[in-house]
Amino acid sequence: MFEIKLNKNIKKYNDSISGVDLLQEIDKSLRQSCLAIKINNEVKDLSTVINENSEVDFVFSSSPEGLDIIRHDAAHILAQAVKELHPEAMVTIGPVIENGFYYDFANVTPFNEADLEKIEKKMQEIIDQNLAITRKIVTKDEAISFFQAHGEKYKIEIINSFPSDAKITIYTQGNFSDLCKGPHSQNTGVVKAFKLMKIAGAYWRGNSQNEMLQRVYGTAWSDKKQLKQYLTMLEEAEKRDHRKLGRQSDLFHFQEEAQGAVFWHPKGWDLFQRLINYIRNKQNDNGYFEISTPEIMDKNLWVLSGHWEKFRENMFTANSIEEDKVYVVRPMNCPGGVQVYNQGIKSYRDLPLRLAEFGKVHRYEPSGALHGLMRVRAFTQDDAHIFCTTEQMTEECINVCKLIKEIYKDFGFEDVKVKFSDRPEKRIGTDEVWDESEKALLDAVKQQNLPYTLNKGEGAFYGPKLEFVLRDAIGRDWQLGTLQVDFNLPERLDANYIDSDGKKYRPVMLHRALFGSIERFLGILLEHYSGNLPIWLAPIQIAVITVTDELSTYAKNVSEILKKNAIRHIVDLDNEKITYKIRKHSLNKVPIIVVLGKKEEEEKLVSVRKLGDKHQEVLELSHFVDKLLDEIKQKRS
Repeated sequence: MFEIKLNKNIKKYNDSISGVDLLQEIDKSLRQSCLAIKINNEVKDLSTVINENSEVDFVFSSSPEGLDIIRHDAAHILAQAVKELHPEAMVTIGPVIENGFYYDFANVTPFNEADLEKIEKKMQEIIDQNLAITRKIVTKDEAISFFQAHGEKYKIEIINSFPSDAKITIYTQGNFSDLCKGPHSQNTGVVKAFKLMKIAGAYWRGNSQNEMLQRVYGTAWSDKKQLKQYLTMLEEAEKRDHRKLGRQSDLFHFQEEAQGAVFWHPKGWDLFQRLINYIRNKQNDNGYFEISTPEIMDKNLWVLSGHWEKFRENMFTANSIEEDKVYVVRPMNCPGGVQVYNQGIKSYRDLPLRLAEFGKVHRYEPSGALHGLMRVRAFTQDDAHIFCTTEQMTEECINVCKLIKEIYKDFGFEDVKVKFSDRPEKRIGTDEVWDESEKALLDAVKQQNLPYTLNKGEGAFYGPKLEFVLRDAIGRDWQLGTLQVDFNLPERLDANYIDSDGKKYRPVMLHRALFGSIERFLGILLEHYSGNLPIWLAPIQIAVITVTDELSTYAKNVSEILKKNAIRHIVDLDNEKITYKIRKHSLNKVPIIVVLGKKEEEEKLVSVRKLGDKHQEVLELSHFVDKLLDEIKQKRS
């Protein structure tokens, strides 16, 4: 006899029971809407048999797990459609990805947009047939024989990488079978809303030495309403593309000679420095000391820290002509921070010690993965490393969470969530220390009323971590700030302090980033605001324009007043029509345009037009300046 716990109800069974039969027993009406079963927190096919004590739940399309199953089903339907239209094609892999799925195909003439339409139509036919999806478990030899008979050499290559005693699952729908570990739903009809998105090339197994495959991307959602919302969001995202906005506003550019690195223009660099100065002021107010460490350091330091072993493939190296040494171009700032801490004897009275650094780091990213400011090879981190005692951890974590929440609010992000990753199976440190560090992070999150989700077992081997996720104006989530507890690096790099008992102890090291990457955060800001940055942040806050040439003297007087109040502005005295000037500065995303005519000059007024607003407000010059300074101070948009 065994027990099945479903929600708070416990049922006892003498014989094994499948997920389908259990569902039928509980509520027959759920049969059509249920996609899978979760057994002891692991999602499995509904056909899975239960024969031991288990905690179960059912998976529906409204859940994240259900959506993954729908997308996984859609990937198989895509593969079946391609095989029916192109029998010569060979299928390779087709995983679920964020917001959708893809499948890679070999030995097929490159697809075009017309092919996508045909494939999508064939997919819909397969969905309408509501084909049953069945699973079969076979041995490795049986799987090889099966796919040999079907001419699928890529599947055989995958199978050959499995252990000889592996139990392999094959899923079948209609006349199509695929190697897959699952889970899947019971039939193809569960896919209610999908769309094929684009075609791309991809190397087999991501290796550029292998053959190029045809990759078809698609998206799938629980219903047509969600699909429509997603497609609308994509259209809006295209309009807000930070690369386009960066060109329009003359902020930055990229070029082939420095892939993954940014060429900053004057206005863009001013904005970049403004972000750094903002964080610098916040850190100064919160007891941080700013440091700077070398960008190139001897390889041996990275071997000692453990980074060489784990991140070698992402590192840039340099060789000295005169010395027989290998140097690493800094991929992260942590070892340098520990070197600063290690200078001189530290007492418990020196802790917590908060060392901040705006460190430029370099990491190799494949050229195909680069994406404007969002994915680069060279970027600046707003890192800080807090050295503290275990007793100080909770308070330091709370302070970091509080600081992050304040900062994101200033930039217009109030929808903030947290991902909490706890201890992995393989880890260093005692359970008691992990208990304490996990509690410190969770207490910080809870005291700041931040909603969080648990990434079970996804912490680093040296400590748990928090990831801060923001939602932007069009509903996209961005992972930005991080807070990690580290027991490992102080040990490897011999950091210590003298406690009140006169003995040496290891400090706890907290890794903290607020924006994460300054470049990436700037890109997110541009897209969040569609380039219309808040007045306090904009590189150029005001454009002063004149109706006629005769008003240049008044324009210069206005400029002097703005300059005295440190308001960033330009004066446009060009001999152009006023409508042209307004359009020009609106396209350049200047938040406020001040229009000066004869009436304004005579009465010491200004006509104020805000970006995106067709109406003008006429104000006394001194009142306008006071009002503007208040908006800037209050960080209002």
